[in-house]
Formats: sequence, C-alpha cells, structure tokens
Amino acid sequence: MTQETPAKTAWDTYTPEQLQTVMTFADNYMQFISEGKTERRVVDQAIALARGFGYRDMNEVIFNHETLKAGDKVWFNMMGKAIALVQLGSAPLEQGMNILCAHIDSPRLDLKPKPLYEADGLCLLDTHYYGGIKKYQWTALPLTLYGVVVLKDGTQMDVAIGDHEDDPVFVVTDLLPHLAAEQMKKPAPEVVEGEDLNVLFGSIPEKGQEKDAVKANILKLLKDAYGIDEADFISAELEIVPQGKARTLGLDKSMVLGYGQDDRSCAYPSLIAQLECGPVKRTAMTILADKEEIGSVGATGMQSRFFENLVAELLHAQGNDSLVALNRTLQNSTALSNDVTAAHDPNYAAASSPNGNQAVLGGGFAMGKYTGSRGKSGSNDASAEFVAALRRIFDDNHVVWQMSELGKVDLGGGGTIAYLLANYGMQVIDGGVALLNMHAPFEVSSKADLYETKKACLAFLQNME
Repeated sequence: MTQETPAKTAWDTYTPEQLQTVMTFADNYMQFISEGKTERRVVDQAIALARGFGYRDMNEVIFNHETLKAGDKVWFNMMGKAIALVQLGSAPLEQGMNILCAHIDSPRLDLKPKPLYEADGLCLLDTHYYGGIKKYQWTALPLTLYGVVVLKDGTQMDVAIGDHEDDPVFVVTDLLPHLAAEQMKKPAPEVVEGEDLNVLFGSIPEKGQEKDAVKANILKLLKDAYGIDEADFISAELEIVPQGKARTLGLDKSMVLGYGQDDRSCAYPSLIAQLECGPVKRTAMTILADKEEIGSVGATGMQSRFFENLVAELLHAQGNDSLVALNRTLQNSTALSNDVTAAHDPNYAAASSPNGNQAVLGGGFAMGKYTGSRGKSGSNDASAEFVAALRRIFDDNHVVWQMSELGKVDLGGGGTIAYLLANYGMQVIDGGVALLNMHAPFEVSSKADLYETKKACLAFLQNME
C-alpha cells in the first residue's frame, strides 16, 4: 500500500504467515518496552542485542588504536542514556551514511534532589514532571520507581520497585468527586498543578520517633534494602513511571497498549532494522538519543556533539582526520528522523488534518514531510527529491506507508530532532509510528505499523544511495 491506495491498510496485505511474523515482532517489542521503562534500560537492552549480532564497543577500538574496515560493526554508548550503532559500508564514509535516529526518553515524573518529606502522617516523594504531560492523567494509577543512585564513593545502586509481582506500587492521590466541586471548575491544565504531583510512599511510623516518624521508617527501609541515605538522593536519577507490562489491545489483538511508546515504538524497529541489516554500500547508523522531550539538550541529547564526535572517530579509525572529510560525511548523509505522529482518533476527529492528511492506525509507516507548529515553525521541511526517492524505495520493497501531518493547521503542533540533523546539510525526513493517547501514561500503537516501520527502516538502510 502507498498513499496512492489509501483505502487499504497493512492488515489487508498480509498472508497468514506474514500475519504471524507481525504478531511475533509485536510480542518482542512489548517485552522490550516493558523491560525498558527508562533510557538507561533501553541502552542496556540495545547493547545486549548488539553483542549477539557481532557489534563491538567503539571505545575499545579507540583505546586500542584499531583500524575499522567495511563490514565492521560497533556501538558507542553515551553515558548509558544514548547509543549509536554503526555498520561500516563498502563506500567511503565521505560519500555519506544512511542514518536512523529515534529517541528513548519518554514523559514521566522525576524525583527532585530532595524528594522525601512527611505531611500529616504520610511520607511522600516530591517530583518534577519531565516532558509535555496532561498532569491530571498521572493521578490515581499505579506507579513504579526506576533509576540509579550513585553514592559518593562512586558505587551505583540500581533501583526498580513496582513491576515485580511481590513489589509495592505507588500513587499520586486525587480528590474525591464528593469534595471536588471547586477543583472541577478549573481549566484542565490547572486541575492538578505540577507541585501537586506528589507520590504517596509510606504510612507506618518508626517506633520511638517523635518527629517525621513515617519518613524515618522509609529511610530505614531504604538503608536496609539499598544502602541509601537521604543525602544520596542528590546524586540520583530516579523516575516515576506507570506500573505494568505493555499489553495487547483489542479483541482482534491488533494493537499495543503500553507506556513509553513515544518514542520507543520507533526506537525498537530502528534498532532491529540496524541489527538485521546485511552488507551495505553506504554505512548504516542508528542513533537512540536522550532528552528529545525537553528539547534534545544536554550531553546525551542530539544538540550535543556526541554524534559529530563519533563520526570523527569513525573517520580517524580509517586513517582520515580531515575536517573537510567530516563535513562531507555529514552533509552527504541521509536520515530518517523516526518519531511518532498522531493517529486519527474518531473521538476527537475535529483535531485531525482533513482530506486524508492524518495518519491512521494500520496505515503503515507514517512519513511527515514537515512537523512544527502552525506555519511549520521549528520544522525540517523535507525536499521533494528526497521524498520521491523514499517513495520508490518503499514501494520497491513492499513497505506499507502513508503520509501524515500532526493535526489540523493552527491547532498546535510539535517538533522532532529532524532539524538538528538537517543543520549538517543532510537530507532528513520525519517518519514513524502513529499513536493514540500520545504522551499519556499508556499509549496505543498498531502492531502492523510497528512492523511496517521496521520494514521501512531496513529498506532505507539497504537501498538509499
């Protein structure tokens, strides 16, 4: 299916054998996002998978002053929160690479540096929300705690509480409707304020403790289980995320309901396409980046120079330290900025871009020539030549795809990392999986779209010239 045949969906194209492949791919994806609820855990899984496909740590290559050649496979781990995987092609790097780029951070609640406090006999965690959320959606649902605490001596403690069958869970409480008359008069952004997203963490007091007895008991439990003192929260990255595994949605088992699908629904197909890619002419690279939800800032976001530095290291490992070569490599590259888009929702049809310009569930890989808001502000507007080349590649490789916009003009909008890659002069387009419930604690994707995104990524890596 292409945009020229919009009446069909990906489901219409599958044989029984292909349908089973789609379902198996979705099962593996659901396991991946269920175990990878933080960016650190996604990176750990990516490295484990990459090892099985013959990838090596790029830092070993750098440390040992090794030479890289066509066919070599390496990964580069950026602080445990972003990763790039590279398979070198037979053509010189200066002729450009084919790049897949997705992000692995998702909206959530982060603990503040001093999160523990007691109020009226309850111990709570003070949080600071991360990314664009509807704050009221995070109340009255089971939550888990993931992350790391780094002690002053450098010891790293991994924390994961809530998803094991015997674990406790946590919650942000809400006001009962019987007493919520004034609350319900507020605009939706004000129904729950950011400072009200406090996580209920405990209620048993420490015996013999007169002040903050419940907090004292919680600190004792943390010390016994993890060796953590209250001051250690200062050097911690702890995230509150929804409890539970990703699940199959729908009586026909056609969809996935799960946390963090923006953007792990694009990260996983990109990763698998990179791993499954055979020998290539142009070097194939997949970047799974951090911090997209807050502007791609910081050392692990795409505004940092880790990507550019990695390309320089790849050239150096082939005996080329020329700045001109680096600039040519970047400018001659092409990229799919794989990020989710909004799927048409009949419950909110008025928000969709009219006349077939909105992605639909089951419509396949969703390409967006531009994103941005209103007058395309903040977007990368892909060239007609690049779009035409992708149409040919996808059609030749039987990829089901659709064109899409994020929603109705002037209603709002959003951005991706495409413009950051385009800053190097390379050809870039947005593409990925269409979601319902985007940025909610639980998002909805189509299993068919997940699989077609993997097919699109693989076709791009192997065929773009």
